Amino acid sequence: MTVSASVIARRLAAAVAAAGALVGAATLPATAADHAHPHHREHVQISNVHHDSAGRHHRSSHSLSREYVVLTNSGRHAVNLSGWTLSDRAGHTYTFHHYRLDGRSSVRVHTGFGRDTRTDLYQDRRNSVWDRRDTATLRDNHRHVVDTVSWGGDRHHRGGRH
Repeated sequence: MTVSASVIARRLAAAVAAAGALVGAATLPATAADHAHPHHREHVQISNVHHDSAGRHHRSSHSLSREYVVLTNSGRHAVNLSGWTLSDRAGHTYTFHHYRLDGRSSVRVHTGFGRDTRTDLYQDRRNSVWDRRDTATLRDNHRHVVDTVSWGGDRHHRGGRH
């Protein structure tokens, strides 16, 4: 019986070790996945707005390209902005397509026409968007407000972080 008891004990120990390995393997990918794709939208914010390009040529391509909103990712990891929107109080909306904002970097979203790069995106609009009194709202791809900035008159308000 001692041989049988020894064999049974080894088999039981092997089964326990195998079960432990399976449990560890099953939980490790879930934990790793949580850290591989953390929710970084709280790191992206509207950091600057250059609005209402003044002058009689306010509809010129050059003037419209000087009107922009700067988004900054203060986190270490890149954030996929595909499907995110940037809009004004009147409802003019720009939707980001196939764009990743690198960690600790910024992008300017210009109103006018131009060639998109890693640091500059263009809405390709023929008219000014951002007025002297306005609100810029950034929403993620689930339409949740990520950040808002209002300006003009006697008010300057920052908020909307969720």
